Amino acid sequence: MEHQELSELLQIRRDKLSALQAAGLDPYRATRFDRTHQAGEVKEKFEELEGRTVRLCGRQMSKRDMGKAFFCDLLDVSGRIQLYVKVDELGEEAFEAFKKWDIGDIIGAEGVVFRTRRGEISVHVHTIELLSKSLRPLPEKFHGLTDDETRYRQRYLDLIMSEESRKVFTVRSRVISGIRAFLDAQGYLEVETPILNTSSGGANARPFLTKHNALNLDMYLRIATELPLKKLVVGGFERVYEMGRIFRNEGMDSTHNPEFTSIEYYQAYAGCNEMMDLTQSMILDAVKTAGIQGDLTFGGKTIPCSDTWRRMDMIDAVREVTGLDFYTLNSDADAHAAARSIGVESKPAAAWGEVLFDCFDQRVEKTLLEPTFITRHPVEVSPLAKRCPDDPRFTDRFELFIFGREVANGFSELNDPIDQRERFARQSALRADGDEEAQIPDEDFLLALEYGLPPTGGVGLGVDRLVMLLTDSPSIRDALLFPTMKPIE
Repeated sequence: MEHQELSELLQIRRDKLSALQAAGLDPYRATRFDRTHQAGEVKEKFEELEGRTVRLCGRQMSKRDMGKAFFCDLLDVSGRIQLYVKVDELGEEAFEAFKKWDIGDIIGAEGVVFRTRRGEISVHVHTIELLSKSLRPLPEKFHGLTDDETRYRQRYLDLIMSEESRKVFTVRSRVISGIRAFLDAQGYLEVETPILNTSSGGANARPFLTKHNALNLDMYLRIATELPLKKLVVGGFERVYEMGRIFRNEGMDSTHNPEFTSIEYYQAYAGCNEMMDLTQSMILDAVKTAGIQGDLTFGGKTIPCSDTWRRMDMIDAVREVTGLDFYTLNSDADAHAAARSIGVESKPAAAWGEVLFDCFDQRVEKTLLEPTFITRHPVEVSPLAKRCPDDPRFTDRFELFIFGREVANGFSELNDPIDQRERFARQSALRADGDEEAQIPDEDFLLALEYGLPPTGGVGLGVDRLVMLLTDSPSIRDALLFPTMKPIE
C-alpha cells in the first residue's frame, strides 16, 4: 500500500513537470540565480537589512496555505527563513503557479525583509521563480529521516532533513582546515604519498589488493602513510604531514570503516614527549575550532576540557585496573596464567608483551574516559617504534585515549636499520603462520634507513574518530559523508 501511494505521488510530480514543460516553463532551464544574501545572514543582520530588498534561493521545505497568501520555509546552506507570498503582491497568474509547486522544489525569491506580528524574521516576496523541480517527496516533516540505513545510503537526503547532520559535517570541515593551519604554523610541510603501492606496510592491518593491468602487477591500497613519510625525513624534510584516505580490509563497526581519513605527522629531532605535547595542543585547538567550551560530552558521558592530560605506562595502567603487575611475571607462561585469572585469553603462541597488551586492550582501554596517553608499549606489538633505553622489552610509544577510544598513536621512530630488519622478519614469520594483518617488509624503506634517519617522532591520528568525539556521534558512519555500504540486492 505504501509503495502504491509513493508511486502515485511520483506520477503526480512527473505530471506537473510535463505540464510546466508543455507550457514552455521548463523548471530546469535556469543556469544561475543572482543571490544577494543567505538565510542566516538575513537573520543575523536583521536590524541592518529590515525594509531592504534581498534575493534568496534554496529548497522549499514547507508551505502553509492562508487563502490569499502562503507562508513557506526556504532552506539554504546557512539555515531556514520564512517567506511570505501574497497574491496581491505576486499577481494572480504567478500566485496560481506558485501554489502548484511542491515541498522540495528549489526556488528563488526577491522581497523585503520584515518581522511578522509573532516576531519571526521573514521576507515579503515580490517575485518568485522555480529553479529546479523535485520529483520525489521528502520524508515526513515531523519524524524526518529516522532510518539510519537510508541516512547513510542517501546522505544528500539526510543533509536536507537534518540540521544536526549538516552541523557535524560543517564541524568536520572546519576541524580538518584547523589541523592543517595548526601544523602549517608549526613549520610542517604538507606532502602527498602514493595510495597504490607494491608493498603494504606502516601498520598491522589487512590490505586491499588490486591489479595494475599494464604492468601485470599486484598492488595494494595503502594502509598507512608512515613509511613514505619517514623516507621524506631521511631526505631532509624535517617536519612533514599528510592527511588523506587510508584503506584497510577489515570488519565494520561503530569505530571502523574500510575507508577512513587519518593524518600522520613526523618531526625530526623530536621524541615521544614532544609529540605528545604537540598532539595535545592540536586537539585542544580542534576543540575550540568545533565551538566547544567547558565540558566535552560523548555518549551520555561528560569530561572537562582541561589542558591537564594524564600520562601512564601501559604496565601501570593494567596494574591500576586489574591488580596484575606484569613486572612480577617472568615468563610467557606466567603472563598467560595471570591473564586467564582476570578473564583475558591470548593466542597460545603470544609472548609476554602480547599478553600484556591483550590485558590492556580488553580490560583497561574502555575505562580511560578523560584524555590519557598510555606509554611504553611492548616491543612485540610495536614493530616500527624505538626501544626504551632502560628496558628493551618496551618501546618509546604512546597511544591517546579519550572516552575509552583510541584517537592517536605515536612513538619515537625506530631508526636502527638492523633492528628494523629483524622486526620485519618477525612480522614475516607471523604472516607465514596465517596472520594477515602482520606487516609486509618494505625493502626500499630499509634501504632508506641505511642512509640514516635522524631521531624522529611520529604520530597517526584518526580524523573520523576525532570528529565523532567533537560532535557526539555514536558511529563512525555519522562522521563520514559516504560510509561504505553493502549494495542493495
